[in-house]
Amino acid sequence: MSNFIVKKVAVLGAGVMGAQIAAHCVNARVPVLLFDLPAKEGPKNGIALRAIENLKKLSPAPLADKDLAALITPANYEENLAQLAECDLVIEAIAERMDWKHDLYAKVAPHIGANAIFASNTSGLSITALSEGFAAELKSRFCGVHFFNPPRYMHLVELIPTPATQPEILDRLEAFLTTTLGKGVVRAFDTPNFIANRVGIFGMLATMKEAEKFGLSVDVVDDLTGARLGRAKSGTFRTADVVGLDTMGHVIKTMQDNLKDDPFYEVYATPPLLAKLIEAGALGQKAGAGFYKKVGRDIQRVDPASGGYVAGGAKADDFVARVLKEKDAAKRMKALHDSTNPQAQFLWAIFRDAFHYIALHLESVANNARDVDLALRWGFGWNMGPFESWQAAGWKQIAQWVQEDIEAGRALSKAPLPAWVFDGRDGVHTPAGSWSPKKNAYVPRSTLPVYARQAFRAPVLGEAAPEGAKAGETVFEDDSVRIWHGGDDVLVLSLKTKMHVIGPGVIDGITRAVDEAERNYQGLVIWNSDAAAGGAFSAGADLQAMMPVFMSGGAKAIGPEVARLQAAHQRLKYAQVPVVAAVAGLALGGGCELMLHAARRVVALESYVGLVEVGVGLVPAGGGLKEIAVRAAQAAQGNDILQFLKNGFMAAATATVSKSAHEARKMGYLSQDDVIVFNPYELLHVARSQARAMFDAGYRPPLAAPVPVVGRYGIATIGAQLINMRDGGFISAHDYKLGLMIAEIVCGGDVDAGSLVNEQWLLDLERKAFVELLGNPKTQERIMGMVQTGKPVRN
Repeated sequence: MSNFIVKKVAVLGAGVMGAQIAAHCVNARVPVLLFDLPAKEGPKNGIALRAIENLKKLSPAPLADKDLAALITPANYEENLAQLAECDLVIEAIAERMDWKHDLYAKVAPHIGANAIFASNTSGLSITALSEGFAAELKSRFCGVHFFNPPRYMHLVELIPTPATQPEILDRLEAFLTTTLGKGVVRAFDTPNFIANRVGIFGMLATMKEAEKFGLSVDVVDDLTGARLGRAKSGTFRTADVVGLDTMGHVIKTMQDNLKDDPFYEVYATPPLLAKLIEAGALGQKAGAGFYKKVGRDIQRVDPASGGYVAGGAKADDFVARVLKEKDAAKRMKALHDSTNPQAQFLWAIFRDAFHYIALHLESVANNARDVDLALRWGFGWNMGPFESWQAAGWKQIAQWVQEDIEAGRALSKAPLPAWVFDGRDGVHTPAGSWSPKKNAYVPRSTLPVYARQAFRAPVLGEAAPEGAKAGETVFEDDSVRIWHGGDDVLVLSLKTKMHVIGPGVIDGITRAVDEAERNYQGLVIWNSDAAAGGAFSAGADLQAMMPVFMSGGAKAIGPEVARLQAAHQRLKYAQVPVVAAVAGLALGGGCELMLHAARRVVALESYVGLVEVGVGLVPAGGGLKEIAVRAAQAAQGNDILQFLKNGFMAAATATVSKSAHEARKMGYLSQDDVIVFNPYELLHVARSQARAMFDAGYRPPLAAPVPVVGRYGIATIGAQLINMRDGGFISAHDYKLGLMIAEIVCGGDVDAGSLVNEQWLLDLERKAFVELLGNPKTQERIMGMVQTGKPVRN
């Protein structure tokens, strides 16, 4: 397959979705032309300009770094259509009106480049109907590309062809979406609302209908259908508020207008409460009221009887909460099915409705069952897809119960389950692939070259695919780490502790891994098997593991443990083979320091990096402050080092955490040589490639050179600023103490400006300050507060 290089993207429509799709493209450093109508007043590009400025203000932030907004060029349909010829990909993202889209297509089609892909970001309109009127050549390059909101954070993109779309167009676009934009691509049929919205919105409608039947309030339903079911914390009604009730109403109307022969058609009726809220302008979060309304500090819920808002916060019954904690899926589902508790009956009903629906519609909406499960996981935040849930709970038993409910009139449709459900199978996912009723076969995974970059693809229950936690050949394993390789020349160190915190076992594992890599391998990669599933790289030092040492020997007993951590990190830094840290998620405190001591970092875009020890009343002591001092001295190249220290000092003193890998680079935690990866499933592949390339280039570790420091002059300068912050009430007295200690370390201690020290000198300053603070009552309050509540204490 020839390369599809996207040098520039055009996005047509600067509304919420269009602007945020543009933002995510520039996150990947792909320049964008953002089009909208010419403004009636002021600059012709005023609408697009305002949209670009608004991107800098939104939360969650669409831009991984606000400066990236400069890569978005505003444009309008009156003056700038000729610039479309420069674009390799054109994405239309205007309002969901077929007539408006056709009018726009007629205007832009003559200007689209001869080799460009043209796509619509519609959430549910027919892609084939949208392509009507196109010349045959453009029609062959047209498809649907449905991003989920917000585009930066939602992993799912649905790719929808028309009968005329060239297959290679889809392959090229899938590769771009997967690697460059970091998405999980699911190919959908051209049916109303495609896969995720079709199944997901049905699920929400069924939930609302069953909630009304069982008399459950919106807050109870959200508690039942959120994290307790392994789904988005916002549950059902809160999710609708976040999406926008008008948006949900539009998706429902698409189903009403286009699915009149559907056996579940009656379920597509707009729920009366939803219709009433939309009519009143209570459109959810963006309008300040929907199913919920914030009043002062309280979150109130809508009362269906009165239409007003009442106190919320009701939770699941204790019995149901206990049932949902049962780890055995079959036992859990049986308890819900058999119980007379209304909440349990409600949960069985919504599971039954979902299983009934996906079995009936699988053939018409998706190529196979895997695509349905991945679409719901990636698009709606479910930990497990609906087919996976069915299979995990016992396929045959669940099928029998669902059919019994259908025959008894308890289900939402009288349509029987398809015959294939009862053909003796134990599920739809097997090592051979996932079931496709249309093909009457199990369909294997895509073999597009882009997926060779994913050593461990998103797993599906029953598939028996390689797992990152078990794959390869283990060299050493204990409760803290696994050291292994995939049959190649790069060793991998994976942390196994909760949140991958760093305790004595991990420290030993680091040293063992470096020793083994130097003996037998070309490089070492630090990578965790849950990197793509939202796991932390490392949440820092294991405070609880230090408690017994502290209780038996006091603060001084911790000193040798800190020295061991420092030595392990130095061992990484000066290893004779390249060490690459493959980072995704949280890299906090000791996790940030672990990352800093690698020869190179390969970092997922959604990585949140920072030295946060002041939150527990401590200072970084694993070499993080030493690295700030070393890097500042290297960057200064003979100029005033203090100017290069300021950012690093402030980040550590205020426990600032980057909101993306791009921000981590601006904060100094990543160098220009470090690599930012958009798809976390590709993290291990890129990290291994970097290690091999460094080895092949003749890698040598850095020399342990003397470090020039600013000494007393720097401490006094920073100290004066800290006094002003303390006296102005911006920081507490203990924060002042912590800030001054950090300043003393990064400035090199009580020495003259320009003095040369070695790294061990700086590490000794870190360790001394850390041990001193452990004996401080204010620090002890912060540590105990964090251990007990997981939240920082301000004192």
